Amino acid sequence: MEIQTTAASRLFALCGMIALCVAACATDSVVVTGKVRPAISPAEVKIYWQPPAMFEEVAILNASKNSAFTTGGQKTVDKVIAGLKQQAAKVGANGVILEGFSDRQTGSVGSGVGSSSYSSNSAVGVGVGGSLGIYKKTGHGVAIFVPPGATP
Repeated sequence: MEIQTTAASRLFALCGMIALCVAACATDSVVVTGKVRPAISPAEVKIYWQPPAMFEEVAILNASKNSAFTTGGQKTVDKVIAGLKQQAAKVGANGVILEGFSDRQTGSVGSGVGSSSYSSNSAVGVGVGGSLGIYKKTGHGVAIFVPPGATP
């Protein structure tokens, strides 16, 4: 009976840790620094690696996505860029100047089980455990408005 209680406690703790990690994931931010315009479609937002010749700064953006096991590949970068475009579109910016990406481990989830057996002459114990990391990739950028007809 004691082993079942321990396993149930570990499962409950594991579920709690996962819930905490998911709750801590929402760190996207928009800091308005200029004139906000009516919202546009994210498909209309262009990504710039270098600032265009003429633009107005609208906001500072941070968008994050989580991935398990690794810091994520191109798919995670694409999701972060899509998040930046969505944020920019909400404040009416038609461009985002990418400033970079950062990775950090935000948590880990681990679990283990063990069992033991003993008699008057011997004792045997066996245990197995494992864990995986949860990583967050964050994109940093500046939402901008490029006037129509301005050369990029």
